[in-house]
Amino acid sequence: MNRDQLEGKWKQVKGKFKQKYGNITDNDLTYSEGKFDEMLGNLQEKTGKKREELEKEIAEW
Repeated sequence: MNRDQLEGKWKQVKGKFKQKYGNITDNDLTYSEGKFDEMLGNLQEKTGKKREELEKEIAEW
């Protein structure tokens, strides 16, 4: 899945992600144009997961 597809998918699944990881806030899930990588970094810190794991989880939803 390329970056554009992953970002599009993220818009669909971010609510599910918030439910799964209770310590994630709306601010953690929001990103500005071109800042998707930065948001993934924030999620890595909050969840303790590797970037590849997060990308795979998003893609599988």
